[in-house]
Amino acid sequence: MYYAPPGFDPSGPPPDRRRRMRAPFRQTRRADERITLLGEQVDLIRPEEVLLHLERSVDAGVQTIVANHNLHSLYLIRRTPGMRRLYEAADLIELDSTPLIHFARLLGHPARPQHRCTYLDWRDHFWSVADRKGWRVLYVGGADGVAEEAARRLTARHPGVMVKGLSGYFDATPGSLGNTAVLAAIKDFAPHVLFVGMGMPRQELWIADNLASLPAVPILSVGAAFDYEAGVQKAAPRWMGRLGVEWLFRLFADPKRLFTRYCIEPWFLIGPALSDVRAAMRRRKR
Repeated sequence: MYYAPPGFDPSGPPPDRRRRMRAPFRQTRRADERITLLGEQVDLIRPEEVLLHLERSVDAGVQTIVANHNLHSLYLIRRTPGMRRLYEAADLIELDSTPLIHFARLLGHPARPQHRCTYLDWRDHFWSVADRKGWRVLYVGGADGVAEEAARRLTARHPGVMVKGLSGYFDATPGSLGNTAVLAAIKDFAPHVLFVGMGMPRQELWIADNLASLPAVPILSVGAAFDYEAGVQKAAPRWMGRLGVEWLFRLFADPKRLFTRYCIEPWFLIGPALSDVRAAMRRRKR
């Protein structure tokens, strides 16, 4: 859900982000930006840097992939054949986990709290840019009607954007009638930005399977982004994300579905974490 400032009328237009003071950020990549964490590569980037990457990619008309890693994906990638293909092709891999930020700092990497980065961290900035530039944004994912409702709400708030939503409930098998129809709809809409939100690992596998048939635009795996925009799910306040306890909010909201993800899966990552610690200790002895 969108969290408006005190006194703001939610039925009116969104606040103009261009009038706010903004912290400076880098506009070029740095050599130590991509690090290895729990055996997988991630990028230490800020939300503003993701948006800059998207703007430049749209202007250049090139295909680029923005993926993200959290504890759940780091667990799944070891158990899902083919999932790694997306991360190997990704230009940016966001780090969607405050505990992993702290762990990276412990290992000696230049990680900072602002490097926690996911859709909910840059959503307002994204839609402000998309509105100003008149982008066409397509979202594939969610249950029937959810993406369409999210598109309706977003278009009402950001009239300069053309938003379209497609249900994620289709046969994603390459060559199937359902998959062919979705690819045709994407081609017909000709988006500037493509969001894919089918949950992990389905969204990563689908992008990797269909990459050659997808347009030359930024492609982002964004999970339940439009569930939040449609009001189907409630997003945790961002201060909980900054403190690293957003998982508690989600666990209490949906314990049956998320108990295994948050309370069991992390234990399987102890081995890779210990390997990282040993490697960091060896570096410090040199």
